[in-house]
Amino acid sequence: MAKRPADHCHVDEKPRPRPPSRARIIIFPLMAIRIPVFLFDLLAVLVAWAGGLLIRFNFEWPTGYGLRAILIPAALLVIHALACRWAGLYRGIWMFASLPDLKRVLCAVAASTVGLAVLMALDRSGGLALPRAMLILYPLLLVAVMGGGRAAWRMWKEYRLYGDLAAAGRPVVIVGAGRGGAMLVHALAHSADWRVVALVDDDQKKWGLEISGIPVAGGIDALPRALADHRAAHVILAIPSAPRAAIKRAADVAVGSGASVFTVPGIEELMSGQVRIDTMRPVDVEDLLGREPVRIDTAHVHELFAHRTILVTGAGGSIGSELCHQLARFEPERLVLLETGEFALYSITEWLAFYHPEVDIVPLIGDIRDEKRNDEVFTAWRPQIVFHAAAYKHVPLMENANAWQAVSNNVHGTLRLACCARRYGVERFVMISTDKAVNPTNVMGASKRLAEMVCQALAMRGGTRFEVVRFGNVLGSTGSVIPKFQAQIARGGPVTVTHPEITRYFMSIPEAAQLVLQAAALGQGGEIFVLDMGEPVKIADLARNMIRLSGYTEAQIRIEFTGLRPGEKLYEELLADTEQTRPTPHPKLRIARSRPVAENFLDDLQTWLEQPVPVSDDAVRAGIARWLREYKPGGIGDQGSGVGDQIPRI
Repeated sequence: MAKRPADHCHVDEKPRPRPPSRARIIIFPLMAIRIPVFLFDLLAVLVAWAGGLLIRFNFEWPTGYGLRAILIPAALLVIHALACRWAGLYRGIWMFASLPDLKRVLCAVAASTVGLAVLMALDRSGGLALPRAMLILYPLLLVAVMGGGRAAWRMWKEYRLYGDLAAAGRPVVIVGAGRGGAMLVHALAHSADWRVVALVDDDQKKWGLEISGIPVAGGIDALPRALADHRAAHVILAIPSAPRAAIKRAADVAVGSGASVFTVPGIEELMSGQVRIDTMRPVDVEDLLGREPVRIDTAHVHELFAHRTILVTGAGGSIGSELCHQLARFEPERLVLLETGEFALYSITEWLAFYHPEVDIVPLIGDIRDEKRNDEVFTAWRPQIVFHAAAYKHVPLMENANAWQAVSNNVHGTLRLACCARRYGVERFVMISTDKAVNPTNVMGASKRLAEMVCQALAMRGGTRFEVVRFGNVLGSTGSVIPKFQAQIARGGPVTVTHPEITRYFMSIPEAAQLVLQAAALGQGGEIFVLDMGEPVKIADLARNMIRLSGYTEAQIRIEFTGLRPGEKLYEELLADTEQTRPTPHPKLRIARSRPVAENFLDDLQTWLEQPVPVSDDAVRAGIARWLREYKPGGIGDQGSGVGDQIPRI
C-alpha cells in the first residue's frame, strides 16, 4: 500500500481520544451510583419484606415457607435494584430531597411491588402460599423506609448546616401568607441575616395556621401587634401580585408602626426568573403612592414612531430625557435632541448610545427662542414628530425678577418653535404642559397656559397636528421634593414644608412619559390631554413617611412649616372651572374641552412678545391678564401657595 505523502504543514498533536464504547456508556452511569445510597435502598427491601411478614403474623416469624423466605427477597433485591435505576432514583442529592425525589421513590416502589406480585403468581413450589397482605404491607413499608430515610437525612444535614441560624438574624414579620410569602419563608430559613417570626395576611382562612412552622398572626391590621409581640423592627412585603392599593395599605401600616420596610420584586420579574424572591429592596415613596402600572397600546404607539425622525426639545431635562428613553424602545430612525445645557445633553446622549446603539442620535445645543437655530435644525434633519418639553418650570424663581424670561421662553419660544414646525411640514407637535396652567396664580403657570393657547390657535389653521398633554408633579425630577427631603434628612433635619394642608398630585416620570406617548398616538389635533393623576397627596404626610422610611422618628427629624409663598396654590387642579372632559380609549387619559381662542390672539400676542426691551414683573402680569381672565397673580388662600422649591416640577 502506498504511503500517504508527507504533510509539510504537520504539527505534533496529541492523539484524539477515542469515543467511549457503548459498553462504557452503559456502565459509567452505574459506576456513578453512590454505593451507600444503593445499599440503603437494598436494605429497605429486606426491612420491608421482614416487617411485612412480622406484621402479618402478629410479630411472630412464620414457619413453613422453606427456601422461599430467602429466594423471594433475593429476587426482589435484583428487581428493586433495576426498578430504582429505571426510576432515576440516584439523580437527586439527598440533602435536597424533595417532591421529585418522592415521585421517583414511588415509581421504584410500584415497579418493585409489581415484581413481587409476579413472583407470587409464578410460585408453584407448594406448601403455604405467601400472604396476599404482603402486596399492601410491602410497598407501604418500603415507601416509609426509603422516603423516611431521605427526609431524615435532609433534616439532619440542614440542622448541621443551618441549625445555628435558628436563633440568629434580625426578627422580621412577612406581609403575605400566599405563594410569595411561603417562598420567602423557605428562602430566609437559610439566611443568617433574617429570622421570620410571624406572617400577616388579610385572608381570614389562614389566620392561626402555619407556614413551615411560622404562625399567621392575623390580618394586616394585626401587624403592629405582631411586631410588638416578637420585638421585631422589620417588615417584608411579600405580595408581588397584589394590587398597588393593597401594597400601599400594607406599606402605610408598616411605616406607621415605625418598622423598616422592604419589598420583594414584582410577579413579572419573579416569573421571568430575572430575580429571586429574596432579592429585596427598601420600600420607596412610589410604593406608598399605590399607583397601578401603566399599560399603553404598544402596537399603536410603535406604528406611529417606528422609522421616524423625532425631535425632543429640553431633551436633557427630567421629562425630556425620559421621553427619549421611552421613544428609543419604539425603533425610531433618528432622535434629534435639542438642549441648552451642555452636560444634560451629554448625559442623555451617552445613555442612549450605550442602551440603544441602533438608534441614530443627533445631539444639538440650541435655544428654542433662536429662530435661525430652529431653521437650521429643521432644514438639516426634517423631523416628522416634535415633543416640546423645554420650559422654565420653577414657580418661585419665575415669579420675581424673571417673569419676562418665563414668558419669553415658555410662550415666545413655543410660538417660534411651533411656527417653524408648521412651516417645515411636521406631522405632530406635542407640547408638555402642567396643572399649574389651570386657574394660574403665578407667572410660570400663566405662561404655560398661554403656550397651550398658542398650540390651540395653530391647530385651527390646519396642517401640523398640535396636541397638549397636561399633568402634575413627577417624582424624581430636578428640584423634586424627594431629593430635597432626602438631603434634609441626611443633614439631620428639619424637613421644611410650607403648609400643613398643602397637597399635590404625583406620578412617576416613566408613567408620565408613557402616557405622553399614548396621547400623541391618539391625538387628532387641537386636544388638551389630561392625565389621571390619582389621588392628591399631602406633602406633610409624604415628609413623615420619608422620615420613617429613613429609620427615624419625628422626634429625631422634625418637620418645620415655613409659611406660604405668593404665587403658589395650596391645592392643584387639572381642569379649569369652565372646562369639561371627554373620555379616550385609554382609561388614564381624558381630553379637556377648553374655551376657544380668539382669531386675532396670535397676532396680538406676537406684537406683545416682540417688545425690544425687557418688561417689568408688574407689566408682565398686566399683559398676561389681557388674555387670561382666570389669572389671579399672587393668589393665596384656598388656591394660594405651595411648597415652593420643595415640590417636583414637570
